[in-house]
Amino acid sequence: MPDTPSHDDQFADLFGKLPAPQRPAAPADATNDAAQAPVAPQTPTPPEAPAAPLSRRAAREAASPGGAVPPVAASVASTAQPSPEARSTPATIDSLFGDGPADAEERARQKRHDRDRRKSRVAGWVVFGVVIALIGGVIAGGTYVWLTYENQIRAFMGWEEPKDYESGLATGETTITIVDGDTGSSISTTLHDAGVTKTSRAFYDYLIANAPSATFHPGVYRLQLKMTSAAALEALEDPENKLENSAQLPEGLTMDQSLTRLADGTGIPLEDFEAAVSDPSVYGVDADSLEGWLFPLTYTFDPDVTAEDVIRTLVDRTVTSLDDAGVPQDRRNEILTIASIIEREARFQDDFFKVSRVIQNRLDPSNTETHGLLQMDSTVQYGYGEMHDGSVSTSTEARNDDNPWNTYMHAGLPVGPIANPGDLAIDAAMNPADGPWLYFVTVNLDTGETVFTTTYSEHLKAVEQWRAWCADNPDSGC
Repeated sequence: MPDTPSHDDQFADLFGKLPAPQRPAAPADATNDAAQAPVAPQTPTPPEAPAAPLSRRAAREAASPGGAVPPVAASVASTAQPSPEARSTPATIDSLFGDGPADAEERARQKRHDRDRRKSRVAGWVVFGVVIALIGGVIAGGTYVWLTYENQIRAFMGWEEPKDYESGLATGETTITIVDGDTGSSISTTLHDAGVTKTSRAFYDYLIANAPSATFHPGVYRLQLKMTSAAALEALEDPENKLENSAQLPEGLTMDQSLTRLADGTGIPLEDFEAAVSDPSVYGVDADSLEGWLFPLTYTFDPDVTAEDVIRTLVDRTVTSLDDAGVPQDRRNEILTIASIIEREARFQDDFFKVSRVIQNRLDPSNTETHGLLQMDSTVQYGYGEMHDGSVSTSTEARNDDNPWNTYMHAGLPVGPIANPGDLAIDAAMNPADGPWLYFVTVNLDTGETVFTTTYSEHLKAVEQWRAWCADNPDSGC
């Protein structure tokens, strides 16, 4: 074995830690023999063998050119003698494999490495969370912008859908009514509401571009669904499509609006109809007015019909609807009043039953938040005469006017109906949906989207949503 261990020797550290072998003690007589033995000639003592390095790193430094020889703790030369302590303490396996300086440094380096890896993992998750949050924010923001400004974005990008139906899609049959005083704009809305044209402005825009001087006559007209604006105009100008002695009363009309349509459709003077409704008792109605009793439907009458005959037909049809819904006779006026409010306030079929529940919840005397006040704009507008002003909002003057229909001032139901309800509204009045709602507001007048809420703070948020929509749609009737 070479005097200086090679740095490639894997057992250098182990052997460097081995204790020098102990020689057994000589017996007493051996000592005397040694004393009597002739003394051998003394030879020069060879130089002390170099000590083994404590670790591989120290061995490498010693073997490198100019490397410094590390200090040693004990010599393993054959002439070295163990100390008394070493002779009395036996070597253990732990002492053979104990950590040297290089092992401690390696362990410290591993700890630093592990700590750095933990920090890297934490930092990675933080970055991942930030990226996810940013992506979520972009998606949420984009969705809000699209829902709020869809029409403007489509117009700017040229993505607008066609306003009119294509030729060849017309199908089915429907009727629309033109009343005295209707304009191209109002007829355009009527056609869209009946499903004739694709958008509310399609027919009006066509008139402006192609037939600005078109003339329309009051009456009920038979048309198809999904017609082009050009085909709808042609049908309205064709006398064959006009139904004689007919009147179409859509849901939600007031009595005055209904009488005007009846006069236009039958040719009977309006004054005759006004006289025919002056005494409700003639038709078995125990009320001060026939408001709400003229059932909405499309009617065709014989040529010799009278105004009183027409009114009786409409009242009888209302009684049939009340009986079919199971309304007791003594509750007819109450249910018609609730149903008329539902008819004016609700937009979709499901909303009819929800609005009915809101009315019941607000009328509940145990409800301390509403104090029995309905606070329905439709009733206030009816009592003040604002219902036909083209706005869903109630003026300050109307809210401050003390009349029996002002449900902001007077608790409970108003004194009577405010419009003609149909079968669905009457059914909803009798069978409200289950729910805790106390408020509702239509946040989009084009789609009819309505938000129902339970608390006033939630309601205010929905009102702000409606105001934002109105700001983006200033000509929408807000």
